[in-house]
Amino acid sequence: MCADGPITPGECLSVYDAIRLRRDVRAEFSGDVVDDATLLRILEAAHRAPSVGNSMPWDFVVIRDPATLNKFADHVADKRREFRDALPEDRAETFTPIKIEGIVESGTGIVVTHNQSRGGTHVLGRASVPETGIYSTILSIQNLWLAATAEGVGVGWVSFYDTPVLADLLNLPEHVRPVAWLCVGPVREFQSVPDLERFGWRTRRPLEAAVHWEQFASRP
Repeated sequence: MCADGPITPGECLSVYDAIRLRRDVRAEFSGDVVDDATLLRILEAAHRAPSVGNSMPWDFVVIRDPATLNKFADHVADKRREFRDALPEDRAETFTPIKIEGIVESGTGIVVTHNQSRGGTHVLGRASVPETGIYSTILSIQNLWLAATAEGVGVGWVSFYDTPVLADLLNLPEHVRPVAWLCVGPVREFQSVPDLERFGWRTRRPLEAAVHWEQFASRP
């Protein structure tokens, strides 16, 4: 059963509770660094994600060096400014107060990478749909996020960056692709309403608009 009332980190959460509580955390990091035991439990959950042909094409790069965190944060700030400057004036005003990262505040970054060559040439289940490889890595991110939520640990997905810059920062091999920089750290609270809804960027799409029966139906 899923709890109907308010839920908080530290409770014994069902998977439904964790899904409902999960947020893309930006401003709520407590300033503490997640301890290694908790971090490894979260990474173990991520590593247990399903993957096409059992290829497990992911790796997890943990970053705590303040110099690296600050360098990446500076790059992200530049990309944020570029995005804001490209927006129409009304959307720029809506965007300005929205915090889009917590790289330094979280104290820990986890970069999830994807290696399409892992598992060899003939990966069971990937022959017709090669994208199932990257889908597998994204499933590991979802596992990580829900496990972190159950531990009272926040996660924020940073997507304002140039991929070559991040690959160079982490010295990634050419065949390894960074998929996500995740800010990971204990939080003071999880917001009851996601930031993009609270700040008026976009509201949540209702379930009935997303469910189709038998065939895809056009929506007004």
